[in-house]
Amino acid sequence: MDSFDVSGMDNALKDITEAQNAKKAEAASTARMKGWVAPEGYDYTKYNDPSTKPAEDTEPEQQLPQDFPEWAANAAKYEWKDEYGDVGPANLELEAMLFRSEFINRTGLKLGNLQNIEVIAESRERPSPVKSFDDAGLHPIVRDNIRLCHYDVPTPIQAYAIPAVLTGHDLIAIAQTGSGKTAAFLIPVLSKLMGKTKKLAAPRPNLASGFNPATDAVRAEPLVLIVAPTRELSTQIFDEARRLCYRSMLRPCVVYGGAPVRDQRDELQRGCDILICTPGRLLDFMDKPHILSLRRVRYTIIDEADELLQSDWEAEFQKIMSGGDVNEDADHRYMMFSATFNKDCRLLARKYLADDHVRVRIGRPGSTHINVDQHIVYAEEPLKKQCLYDLLLSMPPSRTLIFVNSKAQADLLDDYLYNMGLPSTSIHSDRTQREREDALRAFRTAKCPILVATGVSARGLDIKNVMHVINYDLPRNGGIIEYVHRIGRTARIGNEGIATSFYNHDRNSDLAPELVKLLLETKQKIPDFLEPYKPADGETLFEDDTDDEELVDSDGANVDEGSGNAWGGIPLDSPDDATPAANYDF
Repeated sequence: MDSFDVSGMDNALKDITEAQNAKKAEAASTARMKGWVAPEGYDYTKYNDPSTKPAEDTEPEQQLPQDFPEWAANAAKYEWKDEYGDVGPANLELEAMLFRSEFINRTGLKLGNLQNIEVIAESRERPSPVKSFDDAGLHPIVRDNIRLCHYDVPTPIQAYAIPAVLTGHDLIAIAQTGSGKTAAFLIPVLSKLMGKTKKLAAPRPNLASGFNPATDAVRAEPLVLIVAPTRELSTQIFDEARRLCYRSMLRPCVVYGGAPVRDQRDELQRGCDILICTPGRLLDFMDKPHILSLRRVRYTIIDEADELLQSDWEAEFQKIMSGGDVNEDADHRYMMFSATFNKDCRLLARKYLADDHVRVRIGRPGSTHINVDQHIVYAEEPLKKQCLYDLLLSMPPSRTLIFVNSKAQADLLDDYLYNMGLPSTSIHSDRTQREREDALRAFRTAKCPILVATGVSARGLDIKNVMHVINYDLPRNGGIIEYVHRIGRTARIGNEGIATSFYNHDRNSDLAPELVKLLLETKQKIPDFLEPYKPADGETLFEDDTDDEELVDSDGANVDEGSGNAWGGIPLDSPDDATPAANYDF
């Protein structure tokens, strides 16, 4: 029997390793020449070390090493002191952090493209839109904070939502991603509450004198409840609330899954007027009435409402909307916002809204706007990695968000890019919350300007200078709705951006017809391989599923079809009975 040549095998493996290292070195050199920064190693093991895992029975300062960044929920906010009058003094250090950070998204030069989109706004008593924040009748502190945010002109959704809320209406609002929906509900709600907080809010400790949980803790009784489907979206709403509540008595808090319950409980027990939350963690706290009560809530706001208005969530959603305990004030307003809001979801939403609720629609539900330059590239499955690498090197380095359809694919693609010398990180639902927050922090600060993500990040991410969104995998289950949300991570609030999607017939032909319609609707180029999917008449795009929608009252009875209350109908107070919709144009 011939002997086995172990030394020859070792030499072969050594040659392969050296060749791989040489290829990596060459790739890294190419990436540096193209302007990409060097990738930094990411130590996931430290997040899985038992000594670093937060525990219920440990003090916050004992949970994690000093070099761990703080949780997003622990971000600094303006803390009121009992000796303040109606308005708190400026805190210059906090003000710089809240309003002048280099990582805050700013309004772009293409804001006018958002302001020229058709608007349909209807109700029995249709509020008039505002064209200026100065003319909106806002509380002076809210107006000052808007200036500090550099919001110069209301976007269409803000122009209609602000007066609707200020005049005491429930609201359904649909607008494209990146159109200013968060500010559209926070600005009027906070303005209505400022000046009344001392009268309406629950007792709270004087945090200026320190806080001892054993003696100073109070039950959180928020005035505003904001529910969002993802942790990342919740923390971003919290950041906006921190800015707009600056110098006021209103205290925002955020609670979400994956982060330490103890930390979040301690924050709530310091007092909470604005509670932003994911539904799972909210329901957990609702089962602890000594920590949280919703009896004082004046405003319940559901962001990305179509994500929560699903049949498998109906029982939980009903519990959230009912408040879990007796609301002591009947003056309770409900609002629902989303970029995609189909007819079934709208009908379900009406079960919770007053008969005179306002409906605002910016463009077609589920559409995107022309500030996103969309490109569809044909790529066979085995060649997609090389296509991605070539695409990244062919463009100037910028924050780039890459979407895939599975957690395993996110990890594999992240490893591939890292080994090719590109500065990447990844985020998906199998990551711990600490890892997810750290990955987003690295992406936001451009330490890792390439982020590989699954659909968990399709909604809500609002990060400055995301210039390029790449659909490495086109959505499989979420369809065109998820596509719209994905590409909406770029070109936000009037900025421009690029979305590139890899397409092949074997995997993506089922999405092709709606994809082509969306490209036509937004005046994008149709590649040759998608030409067969154009509408036969060349004109019919999306059917408007709102034109025949009837309004039903709280008893389920149809409102008079001729009253103009249906989506697409003639507003009751329309100055021109022949005008079916209001075109909003500054």
